[in-house]
Amino acid sequence: MKSTASGDNEENTAGIDWRSAGWEELAPRVGRVRLPGWDCTTGLVVGDDAALLIDAGSTLREGARLRADTRRLLGTRARVAHIALTHPHFDHVLGTAAFAGVEVYGAVGIDTVFTRDGADVLRAAAVRHGVDPDAAAEAADLLVTPAHRICGERTLDLGGGVQVLLANVGPGHTAHDLAVLVPAGTGDGPEIVFCGDLVEESGEPQAGTDAAPRLWPEALDRLLALGGEDARYVPGHGSVVNAEFVREQRATLAARFGVS
Repeated sequence: MKSTASGDNEENTAGIDWRSAGWEELAPRVGRVRLPGWDCTTGLVVGDDAALLIDAGSTLREGARLRADTRRLLGTRARVAHIALTHPHFDHVLGTAAFAGVEVYGAVGIDTVFTRDGADVLRAAAVRHGVDPDAAAEAADLLVTPAHRICGERTLDLGGGVQVLLANVGPGHTAHDLAVLVPAGTGDGPEIVFCGDLVEESGEPQAGTDAAPRLWPEALDRLLALGGEDARYVPGHGSVVNAEFVREQRATLAARFGVS
């Protein structure tokens, strides 16, 4: 399936120089970076009073890189006050501790994964995928459990008219999948939906032992209802896609798992 969404926007009225930090501008106040290694997306939404980071990388070193990037991007505008974790896999969560004092959000039940045993599972997964064992152990030891667990939806006000919606749309890729909707009014364009690994573009969607494969197509239905036909959908891995791509991936997953 081919991605068909553009990555360029018109003049950046927010004055954020996304490109200088190696980030992709999705709207004047919305950007993302594709991290090396697993092509994992981290997003950033900037308000006048605060910024929201979406996923935090696979190690403390990667988290520190993201912290340095966001300081450069934000300047004196705001600071990262919130982190939304789209799901509890090592490449999305182990960098969170690099951001001290932030409010961390996840889907309801995610705390059951962020136990001592769960941290060991994340550490082992990181090592299995090539992360240095010492770096993986350090990040697992400092694993940050989200204090805010989203059952349905929650709106965050970042100031200056910038609001984002955190929506529990799973289970699917995991038992705890969270999507982030940035309304059209935040930038001069359509809605932007950060999908986590419910949608993947740079490879086939991965269904591990913690997936709910028979419920995954329904999660994509909820994702499409959230963003609508004209939204830009940001996968956990890969290029920005459109609603047609998400529908095609839904059909592929439904056939793969034998559901309608």
